[in-house]
Amino acid sequence: MIGVAVPAAVAEPELTAAARIELQGAVNVRDLGGYRTYDGARTKSGKMIRADALGKLTDADVAKLGTLQLRQVIDLRTPAEVQGMGADRLPTGVPLVARPIDDTGMFVKMFEAIQSRDPVKQQELLGNGKAEQIMGDVYRSFFTADSLGKFGQTVRDLADTDTATLFHCTAGKDRTGWLSYVVLRAVGVPESTAKQDYLLSNQYRAAADAALREQLKQAGLMQNPDLLIPLQEVRDQYLDIALQTMRDKYGDFGKFLTNGLGLDPMTIVKLRKNLVS
Repeated sequence: MIGVAVPAAVAEPELTAAARIELQGAVNVRDLGGYRTYDGARTKSGKMIRADALGKLTDADVAKLGTLQLRQVIDLRTPAEVQGMGADRLPTGVPLVARPIDDTGMFVKMFEAIQSRDPVKQQELLGNGKAEQIMGDVYRSFFTADSLGKFGQTVRDLADTDTATLFHCTAGKDRTGWLSYVVLRAVGVPESTAKQDYLLSNQYRAAADAALREQLKQAGLMQNPDLLIPLQEVRDQYLDIALQTMRDKYGDFGKFLTNGLGLDPMTIVKLRKNLVS
């Protein structure tokens, strides 16, 4: 870890899930403030907010976002996702930055499987480990030159934000989850805590994801909507694919920050100074 001295023995930091931002039209929105770092500091609240898609926000939700002093909202979704889910609804005056990171066609593949209404085709596309393979491809794709450049730019934005920067994808769990994990580790939050934050998406998304599966079944679109579960969840094995790819390409996390994301040491110092108190 660049610039972070890790004590020989450190107590397991507590994970606070109290930073969830309750909205009616989005379920996986949270402020990444309050996490303890190795040296006992904490990440600042009101600086970095992770979310799922904001296209279904109510007027009350938009008003609530308006109280967060958002400097900008960074949308990591592809054009196909924006078209399928709707453009973000944001408070007046908040700049929207479209920074699409490829999902290897996962959204389109899932949509086509559902729309086929064909149980045999759905099983062929998603069953017998196929959905897990799709997710593995998504996490490996985080290391393409285009994706690395966009993740890196977003980290630089977080190093510069004077108020709050919100970033999101569709479900707020994979691209958003990986970026959150990387930033938390980069500022000195222990790996175990960063992983727990990543896995919290399952808790926050569970009810909405289960409701979607039931709706698809009731509408006659899927006989076995549980085929979608591997696409709806985050899992240790998915994060491990990204981490193994990172190690294979760069050797360790520090080299990934500099050689992969293109962050110079001063930017990493600035990131920590901006996001940790």
